[in-house]
Amino acid sequence: MNVLNQAGILALSSRLHRLSEQIRKDGALIYKEFGIDFELKWFPVIYTIYKMENVNVVEIANEIGYSHPSVIALLREIESLKLIDWKKDSKDQRKRKYHITKEGHNLITKMKPIWEIMAEVLAEISNTQNNLLKAINEAEIKLSEQSFYQRVLQIKHSN
Repeated sequence: MNVLNQAGILALSSRLHRLSEQIRKDGALIYKEFGIDFELKWFPVIYTIYKMENVNVVEIANEIGYSHPSVIALLREIESLKLIDWKKDSKDQRKRKYHITKEGHNLITKMKPIWEIMAEVLAEISNTQNNLLKAINEAEIKLSEQSFYQRVLQIKHSN
């Protein structure tokens, strides 16, 4: 057992990061194996645009839980590859509505069978006695009600 595992709950963030990195690394290898040039960091943005179609930066950021600057940086990268494009919002000319281009749809068509395989394997990996995905969902709900920081401050101030 390594030191992080011995740290128990104190290392939760580090262990989740380690798990995430392992899955991300393998995900990149999987795309490469199937001959697809795709960065995993683009997935939440392109998938959101694909599912929601004609969505603005604020909507994307809210859906995936990223900051606006992070979303904008990812949008620029994906747009430079011609996978997405935008039009001005008819109701508010200051806003851009993003959509998937023909090239983007072609890429997604190639990726869908891979996503199905990945989903099957990830379901198998997370289908543990304590069901990892269910536990993550429950933790995210609790954190949306009150952040980790707020909870610590509450205990600090009650002592």
